Amino acid sequence: MEARLGEGYDVILEIELQGARAVRRALPKAVLVFIAPPSFDELAARLRSRGTDSDEAIARRLDIARTEMAAASEFDAVVVNDDADRAAAEAAAIIAERRKGD
Repeated sequence: MEARLGEGYDVILEIELQGARAVRRALPKAVLVFIAPPSFDELAARLRSRGTDSDEAIARRLDIARTEMAAASEFDAVVVNDDADRAAAEAAAIIAERRKGD
């Protein structure tokens, strides 16, 4: 990651809250974008509709999501993933805007 950053590339990491906190400590200038579900209920519905996890696994994932959603204010921006293409474009725009300031 550091090599790519050193070459001038943006690096996008898909990480959980603890990883984001570690990145913030190691790279204070990093742009942290929290990708949020439209609502907690929508997240639960999405997980259930996939049919890939047990009820116990879904419950664990939702517990983690509650904690992560409560920490969204630790991020530089929050993007609501109500439409994947729109959310990706918004995240890219946030990163591009931040690059202008560097």
